[in-house]
Amino acid sequence: ERAESAAPRAPAVAVLAPRMTGRAIGLPHVAALLARGAPLRIVAFGSSTTEGIGASAPVLAYPARLEAELAAAVPGGPVRVLNRGVGGADAVVMARHVQEILAEQADLVVWQTGSNDIVNGVPPTRLAALTRQGIAAMLHAGSDVLLVEPQFCPVLEGVADAPRYRQVLRRLAAEMRIPLLRRHDRMRDVPAAAAMTGPDGLHLTDFGHAWLGHAVAREILVAAGCGRLIPERY
Repeated sequence: ERAESAAPRAPAVAVLAPRMTGRAIGLPHVAALLARGAPLRIVAFGSSTTEGIGASAPVLAYPARLEAELAAAVPGGPVRVLNRGVGGADAVVMARHVQEILAEQADLVVWQTGSNDIVNGVPPTRLAALTRQGIAAMLHAGSDVLLVEPQFCPVLEGVADAPRYRQVLRRLAAEMRIPLLRRHDRMRDVPAAAAMTGPDGLHLTDFGHAWLGHAVAREILVAAGCGRLIPERY
């Protein structure tokens, strides 16, 4: 390790100062914390993707990979990502957990949702209504919110109505002025997309979890107005 200089250096926050690019910053609270070099507390909320199903170890699940990506990219305060995934949860189940998420007092909630609603046949309008209520409560509590839509995978590609679920989430994010990771399209466009999904055609592999942690980290920094500080590796 390098020896510290006699006089402590100011945190390297200039790189992270928000740059307005003609659109509103989607994560204002995160942007302010990054600009100050302050600690960042993130809650990863979602279903099996967030819980880590398919990863060969907890440290290889997407929330852990997200924490590692941000910790390496962000100077200043530490980044902590809490995994609050509930395998199999659809919008109805997630609505029951919103109060638990609020109690975490997160700076940012990354909400991965929609996949089990497609599988379980929850109407898209129900998904939108319940998710809207949850987002409103999180914003009111002072947390920023980033939505993550359903994945690109064989199981969901076989459901005719799957595009409707992505559409309602995208409209909802635009309505509430929060960022959304277009996970389906981004996964589909990766040359090695087939390697992201396991044999069941639904859950992510270690490679898929690594990609998602990388993609969410990049989305957070862009939505916070920091530019693309993490080079694209996929």
